[in-house]
Parts: sequence; C-alpha cells; structure tokens
Amino acid sequence: MLLVSACLLGVRCRYDGSAAPEDNVVCKESACVPVCPEQLGGLPTPRETAHLVGGDGMDVLDGNAFVVTEDGRDVTQHFLRGAEEVLRLARSLGAHRAVFKDRSPSCGVTQVHCEAGLAEGTGVTTALLARHGIEVKGI
Repeated sequence: MLLVSACLLGVRCRYDGSAAPEDNVVCKESACVPVCPEQLGGLPTPRETAHLVGGDGMDVLDGNAFVVTEDGRDVTQHFLRGAEEVLRLARSLGAHRAVFKDRSPSCGVTQVHCEAGLAEGTGVTTALLARHGIEVKGI
C-alpha cells in the first residue's frame, strides 16, 4: 500500500484548484491511495496559499512553528488535523511508504514554503509520518 499526494495523481486539490500530475508516480507494485492532507484537515479548494513560520513541519509538531495564509490567518490546526488523518489512514491500510509533492507546507519532503520563500525542511504531514516510521519520498 502506497500513499500518494492526490495532486500527483491528477486530482485538482492544490491550493489554486489545479493538479500536478506526475508521470513518475507509478502504482503497479501496490495499490495507491490518494491523500490531500489540507483537504482532510478541513481546508477548501481553492484556498489561499500558506507557508510555514518559525521552522518546518517538525517544528510545527513540537509547537515551535505554525502555518499561516498569505493574509496572516493561522491554519496550523487544519494542517495538524490533516496530518493526523493521513497517519490514521496509513495505519488502517497498513501503508509504510508515501510519495508526496515536494515544496508543500503539508507534503514537502526536502523543501517547503516558508516566510522567506523556499527552504530546506519537511512539511507537517511528512514530519508526522516520518516520526511514525513511514518512509516518504518527494517528487
């Protein structure tokens, strides 16, 4: 079982209502389960862009950073709720791997959007999955 950022599979769930289909995501060896942590956390599509403030996803989990929209609205609880829902799905489905959209404040694996632009780090959902032993690859 493989969790995949839904936008990579062509689902129009990104902040602007678009998708980011990626031909490199192949779901042959196991079933793919599309997930969008931001939607699972209760945010609408389309929605304002959001970025991390004060650190990356690990810092958000530790309560030392937060997620805000471009107009300054705190959406940290939505991002945390979405991450918890993805973890719940992973556990219930027995998924031990994920392929996520890099540079996202939720799904970023090596880079995330923060207050200064792109920075090295992980998104909120990626950080939570990693803490629970789920391997996440970024695209």
